[in-house]
Formats: sequence, C-alpha cells, structure tokens
Amino acid sequence: MKKIINLTFVAMVLVCLTACVSSEKIIYFQKSDEVFQEAQDILQRYQMRLKPADQVLIKVTCDNPELLEVFNLDVTMGSGNRTGSNLSYGNTGSMGSIYGYTVDNNGNLILPILQNVYVRNMTCEEAASAIEAKIREKNIIKDPDVTVRLLNARVTVLGAVRTPHVVSLTSERNTVLDVLSQCGDVTDQALRQEVTLYREENGKRSMYHLDLTQADIFQSPAFYVQQNDVIYIQPNKSQNVKSSAFSTFLGVAGSVISAIASVAALVISIVTISRL
Repeated sequence: MKKIINLTFVAMVLVCLTACVSSEKIIYFQKSDEVFQEAQDILQRYQMRLKPADQVLIKVTCDNPELLEVFNLDVTMGSGNRTGSNLSYGNTGSMGSIYGYTVDNNGNLILPILQNVYVRNMTCEEAASAIEAKIREKNIIKDPDVTVRLLNARVTVLGAVRTPHVVSLTSERNTVLDVLSQCGDVTDQALRQEVTLYREENGKRSMYHLDLTQADIFQSPAFYVQQNDVIYIQPNKSQNVKSSAFSTFLGVAGSVISAIASVAALVISIVTISRL
C-alpha cells in the first residue's frame, strides 16, 4: 500500500512540474485599479510619420478639372513605383487625380511639375499641407485640396503567437494589442512579460520592452505601433522542455505510473472487500 501511495505521489509531482503556471504570468493589465484611479490623457504618439521607402497615395482635387491636367503630363514621374494609372472621377463639378509614390532616401516625394517635396518625419496631414503649399507656390491651382494616405504600413510579428505574420495596418492608430489580436493573441507558452518591439527612428534602430501583464503598458511609447515595427514575443523556456525527448519521457512515465497506481489501488480494494 505504501508503495502505491509513493507511486501516486510521484505521478502527481510529474504532472505539476509540466502543468503549473502562476496566474500572475498570464493575466493581462494587472494593477489597473492603481494605474487608472483617474482618467489618463492619451498621448498623441500613435501618429505615424513618413519614412524613406514609404509608399503614399496622393489625391489632388479642385473645382476646375482642367487645372489638374498638368499632373497628367508625366505618367512615369515620381519615384518609379506607381501603384496604378491616373484615376479621375466627377462629383458635383469637382475632379481628382490619384497617384502612388515612394518617399526616397532623402525624404522627398518627386511629383510631376512640383519636383521635390520634402515629407520625411511628417504626418500624412502635414505632407498634404506641404504639397498644397508647393502647388500654390507654382501658381498651378489657387485653392487645391490634397489628401495623402500611407499605402504600405505594416508590422511584422514573430515568436510565441498563434499565427505569426506581417500585419497590414488599416489606420494610423494601431496599438500593439490590435496587432497581436490579428495574430490570434499570444500562445499559452508565451512570456507575456517579455514582448520586444524594434523600431526604426531617424536612421537608428531602437528597442522597447513591453509587459502585457501590467497596466502601465498603455503609457509606453511603443504601445502605438509604427510602420515597419518588428514585434517578438519570447516563448517560455518550458516550451523547449516540452518539445524535448526528456519531456516526452516524463509525460509517458507519469502516465504509466498513474495507470499502474490506479490498477494497483483497484486490486487492493477488491482484495480488501473479498476478505470482509
């Protein structure tokens, strides 16, 4: 009987070694009550700023469609990365032309007639204002309306997530939580305290550490992602152990010992009852 108890104890220890995880390592946004005792201001760090190699969509509109013909004179100009032919549409007498261009290494957009327009580190709104100013400076259109939209914004997610892949950003306000949710969230083996974000800023590469289990993540400068960010979620060391031959042996051994203990306990129970 004593041997059976020992075997059962060993089986339980083996199961605990492979299965127990502290809830503090799993629960998101801990200490929220302390951090959010008062409403916090949202820092405007989510605005993405244009960088070299960014592709942008530029839409120019005005009330006189003839004035826009000047932008149609050169269909190959720009940075050599057009995303489509010129598009025009009519709406209550207005007309527009849409172009796709790439920010060059010097931070310029090379546009028909306008030539170089410096947009590096500008938001899309600021870039639109710069293009409008250039159009007015050259007396092409008196009152242009320019819209700039980023085309190729994306974030790469690697490591312990359910579906690692490159996530396309659909707006300029995307959090690290938005991106991770598009990857199916982190896996059960992920270290939620060890999320690393790599970012290119002003010609340099920076690294930020994020802890998904703490509520102060909302105040991190990396909480809002930027285009070309790379996010890596470190897996728990136990993941490597679980995939090893030793882990397989422990699992099998634990199952065998548990089965033997159960059978032996059943036999002893039957023998004990028969003796009564």
